Amino acid sequence: MAEAGTKSGLGFDPMHQFEVSTLVELPMLQLPYFGAVDVSFTNASLWMVLAVSLASLFMMTASSRSALVPGRLQLLGEMSYTFIANMIRQNVGTEGMRYFPFIFSLFMFILFCNLLGMIPYSFTVTSHLIVTFAMAAFVFLMVTFIGFMRHGIGFLKIFVPSGIPLVLLPLLVVIELISYLTRPVSLSVRLFGNMMAGHTMLKVFGGFVVGLSTAGLIPLAIAPFALMVAFTGLELLIAALQAYVFTILTCIYLNDAIHMNH
Repeated sequence: MAEAGTKSGLGFDPMHQFEVSTLVELPMLQLPYFGAVDVSFTNASLWMVLAVSLASLFMMTASSRSALVPGRLQLLGEMSYTFIANMIRQNVGTEGMRYFPFIFSLFMFILFCNLLGMIPYSFTVTSHLIVTFAMAAFVFLMVTFIGFMRHGIGFLKIFVPSGIPLVLLPLLVVIELISYLTRPVSLSVRLFGNMMAGHTMLKVFGGFVVGLSTAGLIPLAIAPFALMVAFTGLELLIAALQAYVFTILTCIYLNDAIHMNH
């Protein structure tokens, strides 16, 4: 990638921002069936800790004073709470409110990871497939567990669409099963792809601006600079939108497990 960037005249590697580097090296952890596992503290770990800390600080500060006329911070906290609560009620029903803490935490974690990634020289945790897949896989396993706990073996009926001819049943069951098993893949790739593509584009346009300015071609740098500003605003919108999409799909999957709507 670095060679491709240099040969094209960019003189930099736009993929370097996604590199995971070790900050604190720790001894390898030996786990049965998994072998040696590297548990060193990396830049990805640091930004995940920052995301959790800032999200927690935001909610604690926002809820510390329950004023009759809320301030800006309290209003943002209440809006976040109400937004997720309404999302759960509309997509899962009142039964889904017991899972509110998990869904709200999931939304805030993804949102803060996405927004922190917009800071120059930061690290975008959600631009790594292993992170988004880990979250999606946990959601998938949780929803499947809830489905079997509530309905037992009857949960398998979710793979049998109602009102179909018997002759098409084997084919449609296979299609429904594949569709169900690919949920964590589609959920994780959607978030990873959007964040990685957007940040790569910003880095490329930023490289054009710096390269043209350094070469003394400042008038030519105006166009990529304007595009970079526009894409920065778009990326902020996408950061919030992708947190919303991941969360609402989690609610839809949870609704399937609870109510078995098909």
